[in-house]
Amino acid sequence: MASNPATVGIVAALVAPAVAVSRAVQRHRLAGTSAERAAYAAMHAVALAGPPLRGGLTPDATRRAARHLRPLLGTAALAFNDTERTLTWDGAGQHRHSQDSYELSTTALKSGSVSVLGPEEVHCGSDSCMIRHAVVAPIIPPSSIGGIRADGGSTAIGTLSVYSSSTSVALVRAVGEVAYWVATQIELAELDRSRTLLMETELRALRAQISPHFIYNSLTAIASFTRTDPQRARELLLEFADFTRYSFRAHGEFTTLAEELRCVDRYLLLERARFGERLQVALRIAPEVLPVEVPFLCVQPIVENAVRHGLEGKPGPGHVTITAEPTRHDYRITVADDGVGITPDILRDALAPAEPGTRTSVGLSNVHERLRAVYGTAYGLAIESEPGAGTTVVIRVPKK
Repeated sequence: MASNPATVGIVAALVAPAVAVSRAVQRHRLAGTSAERAAYAAMHAVALAGPPLRGGLTPDATRRAARHLRPLLGTAALAFNDTERTLTWDGAGQHRHSQDSYELSTTALKSGSVSVLGPEEVHCGSDSCMIRHAVVAPIIPPSSIGGIRADGGSTAIGTLSVYSSSTSVALVRAVGEVAYWVATQIELAELDRSRTLLMETELRALRAQISPHFIYNSLTAIASFTRTDPQRARELLLEFADFTRYSFRAHGEFTTLAEELRCVDRYLLLERARFGERLQVALRIAPEVLPVEVPFLCVQPIVENAVRHGLEGKPGPGHVTITAEPTRHDYRITVADDGVGITPDILRDALAPAEPGTRTSVGLSNVHERLRAVYGTAYGLAIESEPGAGTTVVIRVPKK
């Protein structure tokens, strides 16, 4: 059946505007309103400026951040100063104004308040220069806001200065907010460094606790074989050397579970030389868990705790079972023994930070605190124990 040309023309005339409207709506949905676009641009600039500032208030970090913050504030130029000098200048007027930026920041540095400067203080005298006003905001770490130094000055660690042809209340407020945000990023960097130093200190403390009792017993066991089984004595001595080398290695706060289990195996080999058949060990390790990254020395101290405090005082044979398996949201490592167990009062304090000299071993609390520092408070150790029924300790490592 042939189409009527007139009908086709009418349909096309009706459809074309509808298609155009549909496309316009689609473009609007993709682009958003002007407010939505502005919000996205601001968040994008903040996201790009944040990571460099985690390196601290340095020339390189501020240079990389300034290129994103100046367009966000919409000013002709932006500068960062610390308490001694200008770190970065981004934008127009560098050859005329950058050398004065630090001097113009001293009032804000000393007072801890935003300074607004006019043409008589900023303008260079050139009619073609667009820089006539400046807003200087102090960068004060949030933890020290309101604080006063011993010399009576503010606790500002630097300033954010913006330069433009005019100023407004909105710009002054915006510069103050951005300076506060910069301060939070720098303080977060300091907290990250403090956390790293704390973890290194805790790891050194754990290494320092490698039991002299264990070392003495291991060397005594090795010595006992030197006459009766020299070959085994040599093998045990090599295992002891590998164990101590791993425990005191100088690089890396993390290792793979496979490496950690190798350390555990060496430890148990040395303990079996002393306990003989009394110490029975079972491992159930899912292969896909072996490459998982875990904090260094997070499993061996738990196994040592099971042997020393769980089985050493138990008559007859004792069993230690180590399992590692994936779950839906994390990897689960479990160390269980059928030893003497832990009394409720000791169990209650087992994971509390130890005061010097209050416990013979702080291995469990040390591992617990390091896990929480790395993965968050939900990822410390979980302990279940009952006197006479043994102890089970669970480590969870989140899937990335």
